[in-house]
Amino acid sequence: MSFDEEWSAARTTAAANVSMRLNHVPTEPGPGGGGDLELNQDHIGEVGSEAYKLHTRLSTDGKHAATATAEAAGALTRENFASGAALLKVNTRWESQLKTLIAACANISNGLNYSLSSHNKEEQQLHADFTSSKIDQLLK
Repeated sequence: MSFDEEWSAARTTAAANVSMRLNHVPTEPGPGGGGDLELNQDHIGEVGSEAYKLHTRLSTDGKHAATATAEAAGALTRENFASGAALLKVNTRWESQLKTLIAACANISNGLNYSLSSHNKEEQQLHADFTSSKIDQLLK
């Protein structure tokens, strides 16, 4: 069997498995079952907190080798090694990807914080609306 034939067979099998999982609803509740999605504010807060911690650590620890890498790239380049330019390119790509990851962590943290805050405000408004309508009913 050639590589192309084997690859095609593997893709077909994978596609069939995914389709079967997507088209199947488990009848039993529990993990992987048909239960409702539960979202706990404490869990959202924990995820947001962890995203913030990761953002903070990446902002400092992710850059810790930048100076040494740039110096090594410069030294290799001065000695006419082609690997100097390659190392500099890797460092540049690393910094670019690091910035993207840091921004993604910030978006997750900020988005979850906003969601919690927004949900709490909506809950307070609903409570106030319900309380005032109940008071109005009792006063009439």
